[in-house]
Amino acid sequence: MYGNVIDQLIEALRVLPGVGAKSAQRMALQLLERDKVGASHLAEAIVEAVEKVGRCGQCRTLTEHQVCGICTNDRRLASQICVVENPADLYAIEQAGSFRGKYFVLLGHLSPIDGIGPEQLGIDQLIDRLQQGEVNELILATNLTVEGEATAHFIADKAKAIGVAVSRIAYGVPMGGELEYVDGGTLNMALQSRKAL
Repeated sequence: MYGNVIDQLIEALRVLPGVGAKSAQRMALQLLERDKVGASHLAEAIVEAVEKVGRCGQCRTLTEHQVCGICTNDRRLASQICVVENPADLYAIEQAGSFRGKYFVLLGHLSPIDGIGPEQLGIDQLIDRLQQGEVNELILATNLTVEGEATAHFIADKAKAIGVAVSRIAYGVPMGGELEYVDGGTLNMALQSRKAL
Protein backbone atom coordinates (compact mmCIF):
# COMPACT_ATOMS: atom_id res chain seq x y z
CA MET A 1 0.00 0.00 0.00
CA TYR A 2 2.72 2.51 1.05
CA GLY A 3 5.53 0.95 -0.92
CA ASN A 4 7.56 -2.19 -0.42
CA VAL A 5 9.94 -0.88 2.27
CA ILE A 6 7.24 0.76 4.41
CA ASP A 7 4.95 -2.26 4.06
CA GLN A 8 7.82 -4.52 5.19
CA LEU A 9 8.37 -2.32 8.25
CA ILE A 10 4.68 -2.44 9.13
CA GLU A 11 4.64 -6.22 8.74
CA ALA A 12 7.82 -6.56 10.83
CA LEU A 13 6.28 -4.56 13.69
CA ARG A 14 3.35 -6.98 13.79
CA VAL A 15 5.57 -9.66 15.34
CA LEU A 16 5.27 -7.77 18.64
CA PRO A 17 2.60 -9.13 20.99
CA GLY A 18 -0.65 -7.18 20.91
CA VAL A 19 0.33 -5.23 17.80
CA GLY A 20 -2.17 -5.52 14.99
CA ALA A 21 -2.17 -4.00 11.52
CA LYS A 22 -3.38 -0.55 12.59
CA SER A 23 -0.99 -0.27 15.55
CA ALA A 24 1.94 -1.40 13.41
CA GLN A 25 1.00 1.16 10.77
CA ARG A 26 0.86 3.96 13.37
CA MET A 27 4.23 2.93 14.82
CA ALA A 28 5.91 2.74 11.43
CA LEU A 29 4.57 6.11 10.31
CA GLN A 30 5.51 7.71 13.65
CA LEU A 31 9.07 6.44 13.38
CA LEU A 32 9.45 7.48 9.74
CA GLU A 33 7.68 10.84 9.92
CA ARG A 34 8.61 12.20 13.33
CA ASP A 35 11.47 10.27 14.88
CA LYS A 36 14.03 8.92 12.40
CA VAL A 37 16.78 9.23 15.03
CA GLY A 38 14.68 7.15 17.43
CA ALA A 39 13.99 4.65 14.65
CA SER A 40 17.71 4.26 13.95
CA HIS A 41 18.44 3.82 17.66
CA LEU A 42 15.65 1.23 17.95
CA ALA A 43 16.98 -0.70 14.94
CA GLU A 44 20.53 -0.72 16.34
CA ALA A 45 19.33 -1.83 19.78
CA ILE A 46 17.31 -4.70 18.31
CA VAL A 47 20.21 -5.90 16.14
CA GLU A 48 22.64 -5.74 19.08
CA ALA A 49 20.23 -7.59 21.39
CA VAL A 50 19.57 -10.33 18.84
CA GLU A 51 23.32 -10.82 18.34
CA LYS A 52 24.40 -10.70 21.99
CA VAL A 53 21.54 -12.01 24.15
CA GLY A 54 21.24 -15.71 24.88
CA ARG A 55 20.24 -17.98 27.76
CA CYS A 56 21.87 -18.22 31.17
CA GLY A 57 23.71 -21.52 31.55
CA GLN A 58 22.21 -22.06 35.01
CA CYS A 59 18.70 -20.60 35.17
CA ARG A 60 17.92 -20.21 31.42
CA THR A 61 16.77 -16.57 31.60
CA LEU A 62 17.83 -14.02 29.00
CA THR A 63 21.32 -12.59 29.45
CA GLU A 64 24.24 -11.31 27.44
CA HIS A 65 26.66 -13.35 29.59
CA GLN A 66 27.27 -17.09 30.01
CA VAL A 67 25.67 -16.89 33.47
CA CYS A 68 23.25 -14.10 34.45
CA GLY A 69 23.76 -11.55 37.24
CA ILE A 70 21.26 -13.23 39.54
CA CYS A 71 22.99 -16.61 39.34
CA THR A 72 26.44 -15.09 39.94
CA ASN A 73 25.28 -12.93 42.86
CA ASP A 74 26.73 -14.45 46.05
CA ARG A 75 24.20 -12.55 48.20
CA ARG A 76 21.32 -14.52 46.65
CA LEU A 77 20.20 -17.64 48.54
CA ALA A 78 21.38 -20.70 46.64
CA SER A 79 19.14 -22.80 48.93
CA GLN A 80 15.93 -21.49 47.27
CA ILE A 81 15.00 -21.82 43.63
CA CYS A 82 11.85 -20.25 42.22
CA VAL A 83 10.58 -21.96 39.06
CA VAL A 84 8.85 -19.67 36.56
CA GLU A 85 7.49 -20.21 33.06
CA ASN A 86 9.29 -17.35 31.29
CA PRO A 87 11.72 -14.45 31.80
CA ALA A 88 8.82 -11.97 32.12
CA ASP A 89 7.64 -13.88 35.24
CA LEU A 90 11.16 -13.68 36.68
CA TYR A 91 11.26 -9.92 36.08
CA ALA A 92 7.85 -9.50 37.73
CA ILE A 93 9.04 -11.29 40.88
CA GLU A 94 12.27 -9.28 40.89
CA GLN A 95 10.35 -6.03 40.64
CA ALA A 96 8.32 -7.02 43.72
CA GLY A 97 11.66 -6.99 45.53
CA SER A 98 11.16 -9.58 48.28
CA PHE A 99 12.54 -12.84 46.83
CA ARG A 100 16.25 -13.32 47.58
CA GLY A 101 16.80 -16.78 46.11
CA LYS A 102 17.67 -17.93 42.60
CA TYR A 103 15.52 -18.97 39.65
CA PHE A 104 14.92 -21.57 37.00
CA VAL A 105 13.08 -20.51 33.84
CA LEU A 106 11.16 -23.29 32.06
CA LEU A 107 10.52 -21.32 28.85
CA GLY A 108 6.97 -22.66 28.73
CA HIS A 109 4.83 -25.33 30.34
CA LEU A 110 4.03 -28.98 29.70
CA SER A 111 1.77 -29.31 26.68
CA PRO A 112 1.76 -32.76 25.06
CA ILE A 113 -0.59 -31.56 22.31
CA ASP A 114 2.03 -29.00 21.25
CA GLY A 115 4.88 -31.49 21.64
CA ILE A 116 6.28 -29.76 24.75
CA GLY A 117 7.50 -32.29 27.28
CA PRO A 118 9.96 -32.26 30.18
CA GLU A 119 12.94 -32.28 27.78
CA GLN A 120 11.91 -29.01 26.10
CA LEU A 121 11.46 -27.32 29.49
CA GLY A 122 14.88 -28.31 30.81
CA ILE A 123 13.40 -30.19 33.75
CA ASP A 124 16.35 -32.62 33.69
CA GLN A 125 18.69 -29.63 34.15
CA LEU A 126 16.56 -28.45 37.10
CA ILE A 127 16.60 -31.93 38.69
CA ASP A 128 20.41 -32.04 38.28
CA ARG A 129 20.65 -28.76 40.24
CA LEU A 130 18.41 -30.17 42.97
CA GLN A 131 20.47 -33.36 43.22
CA GLN A 132 23.61 -31.35 44.00
CA GLY A 133 22.18 -30.91 47.52
CA GLU A 134 22.48 -27.13 47.80
CA VAL A 135 18.75 -26.44 47.35
CA ASN A 136 16.44 -26.80 50.37
CA GLU A 137 13.26 -25.34 48.90
CA LEU A 138 11.78 -25.26 45.43
CA ILE A 139 9.13 -22.57 44.97
CA LEU A 140 6.79 -23.24 42.06
CA ALA A 141 5.52 -20.06 40.43
CA THR A 142 4.01 -21.43 37.24
CA ASN A 143 0.84 -19.83 35.93
CA LEU A 144 -2.55 -20.79 37.33
CA THR A 145 -3.68 -22.56 34.15
CA VAL A 146 -4.33 -26.24 33.53
CA GLU A 147 -0.91 -26.57 31.89
CA GLY A 148 0.81 -24.52 34.59
CA GLU A 149 -0.74 -26.65 37.33
CA ALA A 150 0.22 -29.88 35.55
CA THR A 151 3.77 -28.61 35.15
CA ALA A 152 3.94 -27.65 38.84
CA HIS A 153 2.68 -31.09 39.95
CA PHE A 154 5.14 -32.88 37.65
CA ILE A 155 8.10 -30.89 39.00
CA ALA A 156 6.87 -31.21 42.61
CA ASP A 157 6.78 -35.01 42.34
CA LYS A 158 10.35 -35.10 40.99
CA ALA A 159 11.65 -32.69 43.67
CA LYS A 160 9.93 -34.50 46.54
CA ALA A 161 11.47 -37.79 45.38
CA ILE A 162 14.90 -36.18 45.86
CA GLY A 163 13.92 -34.88 49.30
CA VAL A 164 13.64 -31.17 48.42
CA ALA A 165 10.82 -29.23 50.10
CA VAL A 166 8.32 -27.85 47.59
CA SER A 167 6.01 -24.88 47.97
CA ARG A 168 3.61 -23.13 45.59
CA ILE A 169 3.08 -19.39 45.43
CA ALA A 170 -0.30 -18.31 46.78
CA TYR A 171 -3.02 -16.93 44.55
CA GLY A 172 -5.94 -14.82 45.58
CA VAL A 173 -7.31 -11.36 46.19
CA PRO A 174 -4.87 -8.60 45.15
CA MET A 175 -3.70 -5.98 47.64
CA GLY A 176 -6.23 -3.15 47.70
CA GLY A 177 -8.78 -5.30 45.90
CA GLU A 178 -12.44 -5.18 46.83
CA LEU A 179 -14.17 -8.55 47.09
CA GLU A 180 -17.22 -7.49 45.09
CA TYR A 181 -15.00 -6.95 42.02
CA VAL A 182 -12.96 -10.16 42.29
CA ASP A 183 -13.96 -13.05 40.02
CA GLY A 184 -15.27 -16.31 41.51
CA GLY A 185 -12.25 -18.41 40.55
CA THR A 186 -9.88 -16.02 42.29
CA LEU A 187 -12.06 -15.92 45.39
CA ASN A 188 -12.21 -19.73 45.50
CA MET A 189 -8.43 -19.95 45.23
CA ALA A 190 -8.02 -17.28 47.94
CA LEU A 191 -10.28 -19.26 50.29
CA GLN A 192 -8.48 -22.54 49.57
CA SER A 193 -5.01 -21.04 50.14
CA ARG A 194 -5.93 -19.12 53.31
CA LYS A 195 -3.55 -19.15 56.27
CA ALA A 196 -3.98 -18.76 60.01
CA LEU A 197 -3.26 -15.40 61.64
